[in-house]
Amino acid sequence: MQVWQFIQQKKQDSKRVMLLYVLESLGSSPGRQGFNMAVSSDGDFCGTIGGGIMEHKFVELAKSRLRIPEINSDIIRQVHDKSSPKNQSGMICSGEQTIFIYEISDNDLLQINKLVQSLSQNKNGTLELTIDSLRFNEQAPLKPFYLELKEDFSSFNFIEKTGPKNILHIIGGGHCALALSQLMCKMDFYIHLYDDRKALSTIHENKSAHEIHIVDSYSHLDELIASGSNVYVVIMTFGYKTDDTALRALLEKSFKYTGLLGSRKKIEKMFNDYKKEKISSALLNNIKAPIGIFIKSETVHEIAVSIAAEIISIKNSVQ
Repeated sequence: MQVWQFIQQKKQDSKRVMLLYVLESLGSSPGRQGFNMAVSSDGDFCGTIGGGIMEHKFVELAKSRLRIPEINSDIIRQVHDKSSPKNQSGMICSGEQTIFIYEISDNDLLQINKLVQSLSQNKNGTLELTIDSLRFNEQAPLKPFYLELKEDFSSFNFIEKTGPKNILHIIGGGHCALALSQLMCKMDFYIHLYDDRKALSTIHENKSAHEIHIVDSYSHLDELIASGSNVYVVIMTFGYKTDDTALRALLEKSFKYTGLLGSRKKIEKMFNDYKKEKISSALLNNIKAPIGIFIKSETVHEIAVSIAAEIISIKNSVQ
């Protein structure tokens, strides 16, 4: 959002603006696919394509390109290895990234305005880049990214799903939910918060959740939460019975991640009861319980950090 708003403002101020976009990244490249930044003709810039000496080099390149009268675009591959025979980025972290350099034209502003409006409403859409165009479509693609790039870099087609790419459902609106919401809203998650208590102070304090749902009973969650490969569920209600009700309502659903907050003793009793009821072990094995990575969490914020770390590890498939 900040990069696109930066572009809007600079173009309104009659400044030329260069967009730098990471089309592709391999290995340990610090700039991941979709990273972007903008550089204006007055020397200001916003965003990042990975930082370090490489980013500094590209900012200076963009400034120099903006001093040329002609509108221009380019594709440049960077190799983060000083032993590489060509395209050295100046960094030694290994990996590669391919960067698109594109000057924003006045005609692009209409598309960017549509994109900013969509982002401000937390909607999904499609950003499409080619060697000579930028377009926005309100219909979201199925995949987060798509790239078709010719070997000689003469043309390409890049598609990115804009807006939140992941959905997080937090069941229970207490202090842990508040801390977790504050963390996850900064990491490309659209957050739904659920509780059965209307007057809970931490719900009113929660400005990070995108949607808050007050439910009559957690047993209705199966009607409110849809399965999905980009859907994450965290259960942290007031007590054992409500945790049990919420989990039972969602057991048959398929999510990227399901986690249950609680002591090992509570979870052991709950799962033993499920096994006595002949609930499938395959379903139970999909639940992260106790939730979070083990860091001896004691405070609410430490618990939130441990849960966020586990979710990120699942999202990035590092486990």
